[in-house]
Amino acid sequence: MSSAVSLHRPLHRNSLTAFHNARIISSRFVGLPNRDCFRNVSLRSSVLRIGLRHGSSELRDPRSFRFRVSSKDASLGALPEENEVQAPSFSEFITSERVKVVAMLALALALCNADRVVMSVAIVPLSLSRGWSRSFSGIVQSSFLWGYLISPIAGGTLVDYYGGKVVMGWGVALWSLATFLTPWAAETSLWALLAMRALLGVAEGVALPCMNNMVARWFPQMERARAVGLAMAGFQLGSAIGLTLSPILMSQGGIFGPFVIFGLSGFLWVLVWLSAISRTPDRNPQISKSELEYILDKRQKSFPTESRPKTTRVIPPFRRLLSKLPTWSLIVANAMHSWGFFVILSWMPIYFNSIYHVDLRQAAWFSAVPWAVMAIMGYFGGLWSDLLIQSGISVTLTRKIMQSIGFVGPGIALIGLTTAKSPTIASAWLTLAVGLKSFSHSGFLVNLQEIAPHYAGVLHGMSNTAGTLAAIVGTVGAGFFVELVGSFQGFLLLTSLLYFLSSLFYILFSTGERVNFDETVPC
Repeated sequence: MSSAVSLHRPLHRNSLTAFHNARIISSRFVGLPNRDCFRNVSLRSSVLRIGLRHGSSELRDPRSFRFRVSSKDASLGALPEENEVQAPSFSEFITSERVKVVAMLALALALCNADRVVMSVAIVPLSLSRGWSRSFSGIVQSSFLWGYLISPIAGGTLVDYYGGKVVMGWGVALWSLATFLTPWAAETSLWALLAMRALLGVAEGVALPCMNNMVARWFPQMERARAVGLAMAGFQLGSAIGLTLSPILMSQGGIFGPFVIFGLSGFLWVLVWLSAISRTPDRNPQISKSELEYILDKRQKSFPTESRPKTTRVIPPFRRLLSKLPTWSLIVANAMHSWGFFVILSWMPIYFNSIYHVDLRQAAWFSAVPWAVMAIMGYFGGLWSDLLIQSGISVTLTRKIMQSIGFVGPGIALIGLTTAKSPTIASAWLTLAVGLKSFSHSGFLVNLQEIAPHYAGVLHGMSNTAGTLAAIVGTVGAGFFVELVGSFQGFLLLTSLLYFLSSLFYILFSTGERVNFDETVPC
């Protein structure tokens, strides 16, 4: 088929230029996944906008001409691409408003993780002073997860409905308050301490759904994995900061010094977030015209959050969500991710202390280094993932590759950890395990927005709830396992096996394509 143009009256030079540009823009619709939905959209609207931009009166009337474009037209590639939105340079990217947004998200996640890991360090002197057993110490640490079990689904639904900015602001304010009041609760009663840790979990349950929502609003798909990598780098650095600074702050300000410092830092973050960050790019007064055009041009047109009316029902279709195997691939992946994450986060200081007999400060240092490495590797994993997609590798295959590295790698490394004879070698194996684990952020964590843009928040909440259940079982179970069997290595081998099985499940049933969870919505 050849291109044909029928004109009712001559077009001047600017009109012809604009017309050629319109043909280029129209060709973009050919490769979209839901192109049947877009094929019926008249290309005359694109031409009309370009005509207005060039001031061409001939193009202001869309009935003044008709045309058809063929993807086989060899001359199409030779047409000028004046209206093509160019990808930003590295300097433009790193100074852009969307990077400021992801930097604030990274800082929030750093505070989120620092607040939760403080107890991993404080539990050692608390247990000694109060005579807690190993298993009861696990129960105290898992009290955070009791609250974390409640909020992700409700929080994810709120994120889908109100957006990430508002929900994240409230979440950080609430968990900072819980952290700040932990010293008071610990001195009051055991039940008050458990309740405050549970409140911390309730508030932090909204953090990751909010992050995913804001990344989807601000970043096009080809930049999303590295954006998540940057945000999660803050999450992992929060572990390193919390584990490293807590012993120092405790030596200067007592056992509860870190709780006060991190709590006050969260209040400061909320003030900056509410005053400097916008919920969407088009509402940001500081964003440049070129960056706004780039984001709107490149990001997925199917992301529906801003276009959905507030009258949309708040209760999502849970039965339909759970009826699809891609949903279960995300649930299983998140469950295993949380199992490994919280077992390592909660028990590694005690592991190094009990197995290699290092003191508290050294134990925190050995278990903090892997999280710093994870922060760095997570970004490069996201960058590699984006480059694979840009090179033509399918989104589905890319996510499976990243997830396989993120689960099989730690599984092998944990086996190596059980054979280590010195704390240095053990730290090396642990660093490798945690570093490779970061690749799963470019697997299942980015995959949430791709398969369910309408319900990404609640789907993230559902998978987080499953992850929290797994984390509770793993955190508490590790303590009982060590008491009954007398071997922490056996529990690490069990975790390794679960990593392998979860990776296989994700490979078999995941997808990078959008899944229709609502049959009543037309294409």
